[in-house]
Amino acid sequence: MNESKFSLADLITVLTALAFGFVCFLSANFFTLGDTFQSILTAVIIFLLLCGTAFGAKWMKRTRRNFKTNFIMEIVMLVLFTGFMIFFTIKPFSHLFAVSMHKTEIQSKLKASIAQAEKMYVAYERYAENRENLYKSKLQSVVAAKRTRPADFATFGFENNSVTDAKQIENKMFTMHADLFPSNYVKMKKVDSAWLTHAGNTVNNWNPIRLVNIVVEIEQKSNDRLQRLIELSTIREPGEIEEETEDFVFTHSFDDAKSRFVMPGKPMSMSIGLAALAYLLMMLSYAVSKRSSKSTIFVKKVGGKFDVPL
Repeated sequence: MNESKFSLADLITVLTALAFGFVCFLSANFFTLGDTFQSILTAVIIFLLLCGTAFGAKWMKRTRRNFKTNFIMEIVMLVLFTGFMIFFTIKPFSHLFAVSMHKTEIQSKLKASIAQAEKMYVAYERYAENRENLYKSKLQSVVAAKRTRPADFATFGFENNSVTDAKQIENKMFTMHADLFPSNYVKMKKVDSAWLTHAGNTVNNWNPIRLVNIVVEIEQKSNDRLQRLIELSTIREPGEIEEETEDFVFTHSFDDAKSRFVMPGKPMSMSIGLAALAYLLMMLSYAVSKRSSKSTIFVKKVGGKFDVPL
């Protein structure tokens, strides 16, 4: 068999390093709260270091010359590989499992935040309905008393012309409704509703990559949404008194789920066990490689001692 060919053991080493690197990517994505570039870069560096030292040890083992020097380099590669595995297992590899351990808690906090955000439009529409009813009642009162209080009649924008008072009230209510619910309101509500539905599905399905985006965006999007609704509510119709008409108010708070993603956790038995398995699989290519028949390493001399370089 020609050992220079890419063997099944080599493939296992590469695939295991890829799998280890992918877990490190997910962990780094938690640490960085969704910084994809930095997370990918971290995973690539880890993959290259592990593959480089694992295959480096294999190549030093198969050397056909300078046996003692290459044996020392082989040991160096093995020590480096082992050191890298221990270091990367502690952080970031184990972090994914540490976060997943708090899965139920994180899901509960995010679901509560999503449910709270979903109530925002309901609260706004109730606010708008109450304000419209109050304004309509005021308009009707002003019309009923237009002869005794003509100043109020003018303040609310009524005119004595061919348009009936009832029609003017209808027009004013139409304008108010258009101000509180502009043409893009339905689209805005639909987009936000779709995002919240997507967020809920992501949380329920525990998608590690998308989940970070939900954690980061839920509060920001909710605050942006609230600010848009407040801006709509600041529009005043003729006759509405600022002191008597309140802007839309919606109190919302978010349980902090971010801390669970960035807080380092201790390596768990599961992560240590998987890392140990990955170590053995990545060492498979090295283990099955044969030394050159010309090598003097571990060759018995007279007296029963091995020729091992010091």
